[in-house]
Amino acid sequence: MRLLSVFAALWGLVGVLALLSFSVYRLGFIAATFFAYPASYWHWAALLVWLFFMAYSEGYKGFQLAFAPRVAARLHWLVINPKPWLVILAPLYAMGFIYASYKRMLISHMILVMVLVFVLLAEVLPAPWRAIVDAGVVLGLSWGIVAILVCSVKVLLCSADRVDPELPERSKAIAGRV
Repeated sequence: MRLLSVFAALWGLVGVLALLSFSVYRLGFIAATFFAYPASYWHWAALLVWLFFMAYSEGYKGFQLAFAPRVAARLHWLVINPKPWLVILAPLYAMGFIYASYKRMLISHMILVMVLVFVLLAEVLPAPWRAIVDAGVVLGLSWGIVAILVCSVKVLLCSADRVDPELPERSKAIAGRV
């Protein structure tokens, strides 16, 4: 069972990081096109304000304080309880899309829909505004990748404090009886 636990943690972590990294890679090229346009001072001002906003809201508040600790906590739970079907779906489990409390699954799915709407809106932005928006997203996602790595290492290897993995109510009741 130890091998299954290690595989669960690695697959969950790598899957989440790969998803975020792919977005950073894809959007990074679009963000870099900002430098191909003759940007005026308000474009540069908008870029700086947007970068600070996305670093704080998406990177720090969204990823570092909320998403990353929860991913690490859910991976830690999966290492201790390596259910084969959850191991196979470890990235989805780590992100809270499956085997989570109703509230967590609802929030995770709502965030996914919000992200998809924002992606569709960003795709119709004219240059250089799309590059500005994507630069902020790349910064926030990159911050998130680092936060997930740090939190996961702290929780999985150093047994650091964990947040609530937000499991379904029935699994909490079972875990409480053990």
